[in-house]
Amino acid sequence: MKPNDIVIIGGGPAGYVAAIRASQLGGKAVLIEKEALGGTCLNRGCIPTKALLHHVGILESVRKANDYGITVGEIIVDFVKMMTNKDKLVNTLVTNIGSLMKGNAIDVIKGEAEIISPTEVAVDHGQREAIRCDRIILAPGSVPSSVPIPGADGSGVITSDDALRLSKVPESLLIIGGGVIGVEFATIFAKLGTKVTIVEMLPQIIPTEDPEVARTLKRILERGGGIKILTGTQVNRIEDGPEGNKIISVVTGEAEQTLTAELVLVAVGRKPNIAGLGLEKVGINTERGKILVNHRMETNMPGVYAAGDAIGGVLLAHVASAEGEVAAENALGKDAVMDYTVVPHCIYTMPEVASIGWTENQARENGRDFKLGKYPFAANPKAMIIGQRDGFVKVISDAGSGEIFGIHIFGHQATELIAEAAVAMKSKASVADVAATIHAHPSLSEAVREAVLDAQGIAIHMPPKRP
Repeated sequence: MKPNDIVIIGGGPAGYVAAIRASQLGGKAVLIEKEALGGTCLNRGCIPTKALLHHVGILESVRKANDYGITVGEIIVDFVKMMTNKDKLVNTLVTNIGSLMKGNAIDVIKGEAEIISPTEVAVDHGQREAIRCDRIILAPGSVPSSVPIPGADGSGVITSDDALRLSKVPESLLIIGGGVIGVEFATIFAKLGTKVTIVEMLPQIIPTEDPEVARTLKRILERGGGIKILTGTQVNRIEDGPEGNKIISVVTGEAEQTLTAELVLVAVGRKPNIAGLGLEKVGINTERGKILVNHRMETNMPGVYAAGDAIGGVLLAHVASAEGEVAAENALGKDAVMDYTVVPHCIYTMPEVASIGWTENQARENGRDFKLGKYPFAANPKAMIIGQRDGFVKVISDAGSGEIFGIHIFGHQATELIAEAAVAMKSKASVADVAATIHAHPSLSEAVREAVLDAQGIAIHMPPKRP
């Protein structure tokens, strides 16, 4: 049998994109996926959570309709229908990816894969089959991380995957972890009427984001969302309580307290899913559960590449796709290099959080002389029109050249606005370059321009700063 040019293990954002890129380059690709195409992002992560966030966003708009002279009747939430709509969307997108596979002449095999050698992969799909190839890309994705807490494996303690399969809205929910997953699920269920508590071990929620953004988000979630947030707090144990509730012991500093919730959601992130791939048998290097690769996405074994969550880097779908493209290009004879310098980070709370580049602290740690520019959405006409005045845009730039080190956006549609920041930083535009670009009026994007103007001390729609 003539070997295939490339076999890809995993049909998530890294794998299916790698398969398409390989096909575009003239390669014959085979994609192996044991579950549904689309991976974690499409089936259990980005897409279903954002669908639910959109649903509760509509709910929030209806609740505020009276502020705009629109009277509505009794608001009834049909959670089952909401979840059904979410599932329909996911299924549609899975079908769309299947169509892309057919359109690009990519063979898709459903089954468990194991690498036997750099040129052979075994697939178990009811019967075991060996597939020969010239190159292999490993993109098996990730699974939810667990926590070493007594009682964390009991009933009533759920993962993010489980939360997306609930059939009713819980009366109360304690979330372990105040990162991206935790604050997004907190937003969803708080808007649906659940009494939500977030317990975060580190001093701030969304620990990788700018501290000022994190502080402001915490205040708004507590104020408008009715969410209780405990930072610098650790969960000691989880026990069964009366009426099916869970009793959770937490410690803040030296003070211990007991909390009660119907469900406990463990949202401490995800980890690479590399078990059963046969990596150790063929000698592919791993470290702390992740596949080791270089900047070309090559493993230590010639002809074998890896991409996505399994390499344990930046666990974001758009990064995984970029890594998949690089892996496919190099597997098909190109010379591509993965560049992580400009990566948007997005959190879909209400308001949203989006960032790219350095925080203030990172600029200081790197010894750079920098200027800050900042503009509040409360002063932006479009934000005022749509009643979304919370938040701000913050720009960190070189004090001399105006090079942009980082842009942080906290506000409505921040995850869309960050694209301008990404293009600016990727193209090496300075704050002066962005300021010289005419922005539409009225638009939320004007807040970005005002922030870069402020970094130069010449903001138009803010009072002059006092010396």
